[in-house]
Amino acid sequence: MRPLRYSINVTLDGCCDHREGIPDEESHRYWAASLGRADALLFGRVTYQMMEEAWRLPATGEWPDSMPDEMIPFARTIDGAKKYVVSSTLDQVDWNSELVQGDLGTAVRDLKAQPGDGLFVGGVTLPLALANLGLIDEYEFVVQPVVAGHGPTLLAGLHERVELRLVGRQEFGSGAVALRYEPV
Repeated sequence: MRPLRYSINVTLDGCCDHREGIPDEESHRYWAASLGRADALLFGRVTYQMMEEAWRLPATGEWPDSMPDEMIPFARTIDGAKKYVVSSTLDQVDWNSELVQGDLGTAVRDLKAQPGDGLFVGGVTLPLALANLGLIDEYEFVVQPVVAGHGPTLLAGLHERVELRLVGRQEFGSGAVALRYEPV
């Protein structure tokens, strides 16, 4: 059974807005390695479309000149990864992707039951639903040294408290800290 890991950047006040606490070169290397530990990515529609817009290799086969060199390994990792997309509004997906349909719990349990190293889920809404179903095996937060003062916030609306134990920690030169937890 492959584990489902929820990974996201978050500010000190719990904000998960992708425009806050923007990763630097060191954290992009960290995220590329973290994504590399997964066989596939699991996204909701909003995260999938946002990631595709930002990280899909252009038809030219070249990354835009505006993309800093330190982001290219991260971009290559996301672009090349197998992706599963949970959506009730999309009829089809491409970009190495497959739609996940039907009952969310059943579909994700089936994905987890396949052999492999793991699944990576990002975003806000889908991970909340998965946490409420008790399907997340690891929580990975890179806490950025920023107080955003607005939302969306991390796992807002969680039905029950989830007890976690720290299984990994890494500090970055920027003051960000990567924390990995498993449910107790």
